[in-house]
Amino acid sequence: MVDKGLESGIRNDTIFLGLYLGMPAKDFYETCWRLNQEGILMAGAGNSSVLYEMKEDFKSEVEINFYPTFYNDVIYEMPVKFKYKAWAPWNKQYSGDSLQTEVLRQYNAWYGGGFMEIKHKTKGKAFVKVDGNRRISIYRDGSADGTVWVLYTDLSVDKDAKVEMEEETADKNKN
Repeated sequence: MVDKGLESGIRNDTIFLGLYLGMPAKDFYETCWRLNQEGILMAGAGNSSVLYEMKEDFKSEVEINFYPTFYNDVIYEMPVKFKYKAWAPWNKQYSGDSLQTEVLRQYNAWYGGGFMEIKHKTKGKAFVKVDGNRRISIYRDGSADGTVWVLYTDLSVDKDAKVEMEEETADKNKN
């Protein structure tokens, strides 16, 4: 699936809110700052992510926290954490399974169909779509807090980025 997507030569870089794979870090920060000034985005959990509260498109308000991974000073990966604002262990209608179903429905509307269900060895049921260079993965992380993750990855740089980051981590651990 990945090789076929890359071989197509098609580039799909759109993430959301004007953010995109390959976006320079400076542009990411400027875009988030502007959207913050407009009241659309705010500081996320522990000031280590960006928070977007989505009031439409879901049965209940959803908190979306995100912060990209940069490679060569551009976005190559964007982990996005979805959670119902009204989530609580006793609110079964706001469970992670319910949210995963809604996120999948919404992503089919936003990005077109074609998400394939897979069984991930540690995360359970997941949904994946490869559009050219962009892979979108939707999954639960196994926690009981109702969280659903979406991971956007630019497959055209994914392998190089991971190898380089692993080498940097190994070098840091030696010191």
